[in-house]
Amino acid sequence: MTTINCIHPKDIKEVVLGDGAISIQEVIAVARYGAIVSFTQTYCNRVDKSRSLIDKFLDENRLIYGVTTGFGSNMTEVISSEDAETLQRNIIRSHAVSVGPPLEREVVRAIQLMILVNLGQGFSGVRLKVLNLIASLLNHDILPFVPGDGSVGYLSPEAHMALVVIGEGKAWYKDELIPGIEALEKAGLAPVTLGAKEGLALTSGTTSVTAMAILALYNSMQAAKTADITGAMSLEVLKGTIKAFDPRSHTVKKHEEQAKTARNVTRILEGSQIIDTYKEHRLQDALSIRCIPQVHGAIKRVLKDAAVTIENEMNSASDNPIIFPEEEDGIALMGGNFDGSYVGIYADTMCIALANLAKITERRIDRLVNHHLSELPNFLVVNPGLNSGYMIPQYTAAGLLNEIRVLSHPATVDNVPTCANQEDLISFAYYASKKAYQISKKLEYILAIELMTATQAMDFHHPLKPSPTTESVYHLIRDQVPMVKEDRFFYPDIETIYEQIHEGEIVKLVEMAIGEIEF
Repeated sequence: MTTINCIHPKDIKEVVLGDGAISIQEVIAVARYGAIVSFTQTYCNRVDKSRSLIDKFLDENRLIYGVTTGFGSNMTEVISSEDAETLQRNIIRSHAVSVGPPLEREVVRAIQLMILVNLGQGFSGVRLKVLNLIASLLNHDILPFVPGDGSVGYLSPEAHMALVVIGEGKAWYKDELIPGIEALEKAGLAPVTLGAKEGLALTSGTTSVTAMAILALYNSMQAAKTADITGAMSLEVLKGTIKAFDPRSHTVKKHEEQAKTARNVTRILEGSQIIDTYKEHRLQDALSIRCIPQVHGAIKRVLKDAAVTIENEMNSASDNPIIFPEEEDGIALMGGNFDGSYVGIYADTMCIALANLAKITERRIDRLVNHHLSELPNFLVVNPGLNSGYMIPQYTAAGLLNEIRVLSHPATVDNVPTCANQEDLISFAYYASKKAYQISKKLEYILAIELMTATQAMDFHHPLKPSPTTESVYHLIRDQVPMVKEDRFFYPDIETIYEQIHEGEIVKLVEMAIGEIEF
């Protein structure tokens, strides 16, 4: 299973497709940090061989869905070879009907990369020149305009992207939204005329579902590590007892993630004068402190299981039909590899897991700012009353938690038949992944608020020293977010800490001190 600690995606400058599986880090490198995409000769050979089979099928006038027939329930309509280009252009134009605000830059780029991985498996029959152009869009930072609402699992967002490939639609180039053909020309590129099968291949598959799930998974795995850090800091400043993290307790519960989480917290807090001073302060802590190993561990288990499924999907061929070689001949296998249920169900499960992590984090935030529970100044400010201090950031965490809870309702349990009931079972995996991605970012903000408040609480323990590890996190925060002595505009503080979490700075700093945070 890929984990997020091997190498930071920012350090990956080129992703080469064709030899072996692509990793989650490589997807993030391309989507978020602009890594260059290239193909191996193996990749090119697979694509060329697959295309030669399509040409063979056309010469033999074989009846193949979406190649010599219409789409969906129109599959009964036979299409002549003379109309093949028109058919493929028409599917792009007619399917580009998603609506609403455009998808974020990293989402669009991740989907484009998944299209290259999917079609480059050599089972789709597209020409290499089409895939080269999509890679050029990524490498020249041409970003198709892709409305993000209204997909049932695939088709529409991908069609908006494909419009740019044929010189239509809209795209951003150098931060300017212009017609797709102009974006291509400004970058020195030319559109392609799609041949048989290519329009269908560009819109079919689990590419958008998988791309958003990868982004959500990366954010979530990093957030789960960060939560061990923020949870440890909350335990420390709330005068919690480390006894609940005694390894003996966790040997009798048969979940390795629980024991690993307990070890993480213990390692993070090693050498803390605060912990040592208050180790007998109370018999046991509230559940949001005491149950960090159990709750965080359960979330990590879900994310690890999700990672296996998502990585399998991202390295699969999800097209329809599959162009399968058999000796010198080949066969077009009509099936349902485009269905996103594998990823969608796990994306829904991730939503539930992340909602639980948000829930326990928000409860710790409340304990930090509530003087009835914290034994610290009310709302963590020296002069409460005149100052509200960190009263309202907890409201923000509560509001975000409410949004997360609403979004955690599963999408994949729904069904609305489409295409004159030819497509009578719909995965709705698209929105499942989209929700998981949205939740992962909202969770990062809640963690940022916990980190902000725990850092402020640490100031009230002076002269007792925190652990060397939590002290290093304290200084990282304080380099950009000063102690609150009177009310100020807190939004920039939250955004600053959010970015430190989102970019992996917090996790990296702690892992430099104690080694890998176990997952």
